Amino acid sequence: MLRPLLLTAPAAALFVLFLLVPLGGTAVLSLHGFGMYSGIDSSYSAANYRDLLGDDYFYGVFARTLRIGLLTTVITMLIGAPEAYILSRMRPPWRGIFLLVALGPLLISVVSRTLGWAVLFGSTGLINQMLLGAGLVDQPIAFMYTETGVVIALSHVLVPFMVISVSASLQRLDPQLARASASLGAGAFTTLRRVILPHILPGILSGSIIVFALASSAFATPEIIGGRRLKVVATLTYDEFLNTLNWPLGAAAAVILFLTIAAVIVVCNRLVERRYDRMRG
Repeated sequence: MLRPLLLTAPAAALFVLFLLVPLGGTAVLSLHGFGMYSGIDSSYSAANYRDLLGDDYFYGVFARTLRIGLLTTVITMLIGAPEAYILSRMRPPWRGIFLLVALGPLLISVVSRTLGWAVLFGSTGLINQMLLGAGLVDQPIAFMYTETGVVIALSHVLVPFMVISVSASLQRLDPQLARASASLGAGAFTTLRRVILPHILPGILSGSIIVFALASSAFATPEIIGGRRLKVVATLTYDEFLNTLNWPLGAAAAVILFLTIAAVIVVCNRLVERRYDRMRG
């Protein structure tokens, strides 16, 4: 009984030191008051949370953050799941080559990838020049400083995580199941819908958890593509800490974002567990 505790003690200590302690400190900081001239005071109240949840401006920031996270999750799901399935059907060495291409964005920093999208999104960027040259639009489309541009850039950044999650589920799928379905007269679409999709659904849900958490808490991409006018919770927290120096309000925003993402993760994780339980018996 003592040995498992001793083996897990180092990991538990690191978990407490580098995760729980900072989170606890942020939660305590969010309960402090703040004065423009007096700074952070020693009083405790829920005033910061009332300001965030009762103000239409902050409500819009939180709604935009969740909307961007959900849209990014849906797009990466629609792109990443079929991509992982196609990769699983390839034969070596093409499978390894195209898997490297799919996961290649992870080898480049998020800032570099986002700056690349900023160049493409400009009014004189490649995307608008191609659309204008093809006669599809009469004037450049505004991608920069819009939610559309942020969602597109985040989807490119986060698709590899969905591919990895779905690929892990596909590796546990017995290829004989698809062949047995075909031998019984099922078409390709029926096999995909009734045999393959139920088995990879846990991988899709797991990937959705990762993508939603990363998209909702992203800072670099919304800051570069969205700019100063398109606020999300991460950029709002940054501004409160470093520009207005209202640390308690920034801490309260961070806590609300953390609790929201944690609630979504718990619900999705419960769905994944139920799916695995059904598959096992």
